[in-house]
Amino acid sequence: MFGVIDLPTYLAGLVLIVLLPGPNSLYVVSVAARRGTRAGYTAAAGVWCGDTVLMTLSAAGVASLLEANAVLFGVVKYAGAGYLTWLAFGMLRAAWAMWRTRKERAAMEAAPAAEAADERPYRRAFVVSLFNPKAILFFVAFFVQFVSESNPVVGFLTLGVLAQLASVLYLSALIFGGSRLAAAFRRRRTLSAGATSAAGVLFLGFAVKLSLASV
Repeated sequence: MFGVIDLPTYLAGLVLIVLLPGPNSLYVVSVAARRGTRAGYTAAAGVWCGDTVLMTLSAAGVASLLEANAVLFGVVKYAGAGYLTWLAFGMLRAAWAMWRTRKERAAMEAAPAAEAADERPYRRAFVVSLFNPKAILFFVAFFVQFVSESNPVVGFLTLGVLAQLASVLYLSALIFGGSRLAAAFRRRRTLSAGATSAAGVLFLGFAVKLSLASV
């Protein structure tokens, strides 16, 4: 139906994969917690566009090419691991700066403005989405299995729409939850530094996971 094979199984797998924590959701909730709902949705838009690119590449056969070519897959995964590592160290540096200035009122007031000027949530989220190990493995090894050969175009569109709908609902919940933390983070610099440090460590974990991934 709608060019999809075994839709219930796909939906069950989709829910599990979407709910599994990954760099996309972590980055979106961190932006929402630090900068509010609007910035959170800006980051989420980057995720949705990045996922659309991955879906399109999967439909064009690039997923099969990555699966068949170990060297090309290695280049992609190590480039992604390097970018996630760079983001992780950026978060850890920011956390250290917040910790050092936690008792300085002027620094507390100036830091959010400086951070807003330097960070571009859409662009960062877009790149994170493209190199997200969970998304790469999903579209390479899982997504294409449910496309019917008799009607592949409609199948890819159906699966893509369902995946994006699940992502919209999940990231929206994270954004509104994260925005509630924003006031607490602004009041408590130590809390913000701790949360940013945890996010940096998790991003390092995602980088290691991606570097060890196999098709």
